[in-house]
Amino acid sequence: MKYKDYYEILGVSRDADTSAIKSAYRKLARKYHPDVNKTKEAEEKFKDINEAYEVLSDKAKRQRYDSLGSNWQGGADYTPPPGFENFSFNFNQGGAQSFDFGGAGFSDFFSSLFGDMMGGMSGAQAGQNFGGFDFRQGSTGRTSSRQRRTAQTRDENLDITKNLNVTAKEIFDGKPISVTFTDVEKCGYCNGNGYCTHCGGTGILSTPKTVKVKLPKGVTEGKKVRLKGEGKTNEYGQKGDLYLVIHFKDSEYEFDGDNLIKEVDITPPEAVLGCHKEIETLHGKINIKIPAGVSSGQSLRLKQMGLPKAGGYGDLNAKIKIVVPKNMSAEVIELYKKIQNLMK
Repeated sequence: MKYKDYYEILGVSRDADTSAIKSAYRKLARKYHPDVNKTKEAEEKFKDINEAYEVLSDKAKRQRYDSLGSNWQGGADYTPPPGFENFSFNFNQGGAQSFDFGGAGFSDFFSSLFGDMMGGMSGAQAGQNFGGFDFRQGSTGRTSSRQRRTAQTRDENLDITKNLNVTAKEIFDGKPISVTFTDVEKCGYCNGNGYCTHCGGTGILSTPKTVKVKLPKGVTEGKKVRLKGEGKTNEYGQKGDLYLVIHFKDSEYEFDGDNLIKEVDITPPEAVLGCHKEIETLHGKINIKIPAGVSSGQSLRLKQMGLPKAGGYGDLNAKIKIVVPKNMSAEVIELYKKIQNLMK
């Protein structure tokens, strides 16, 4: 890989701080962005600018670049940056690899080069097993077992958690529910810097997504339902999970575990004299008898008319609500006055 001077590309000094690097990048990105500058040279220049900014704006990447140059991610065809001419890396096709460290010992080289990045390993340990390659045996270019374990380790940052409001009918029916949500992530075209048409200059991409979820029997308020593989996806192809936090929300019913509460409106005369009422339930329409002298707030228990549960259903509590009719005639009001006088 031919050495690229990222500092020169952005036009900043090697000791430039993050603010100066970001300012230089913004200025050059505006000038060479493909939407503004249509030339082939501008397209290549824009790629180099983004590549340089990606590295120099990241503390860890910049540290590695300052040590290894533009080949900070690789090894073959390496042209060292200024100051590393004495280190020779020879990669022979099909043969063993040789390393010349200009008089310095192998372990000393890695110790001085990577320092605390080795997590407290001695120089010899770092040199023997660096980046998953065991230099004592000779690198084969294959992924180490450590790297494979890292790739296979579940990344919880890929998980998504969303709230899901469900009605009593949706729980009762038990049919799959369509859930639509927006997945928000950093724009991969401009690396989150907000200089491209794909993200509209916001630096983030919003992608609508629809999934279907079947609620388990006996689901409770606050329970998490997991949809495996429906989360975010990283560059290794790993998929996170989608967690839906269940919340009961219904304009007709109140929830009490597997039991439901439903208000039943009656008039004052019906409360005094008693009546029959037809009410709608999850199980269909039923007629209930309301006893005479019932008070507002009292409940009538209707067995097995609630939500599904193991071995059957919960109950439905019909909660009485005495409602005074509006726009009563003068005659009706006069009758109420007579009743009031009789009850004194």
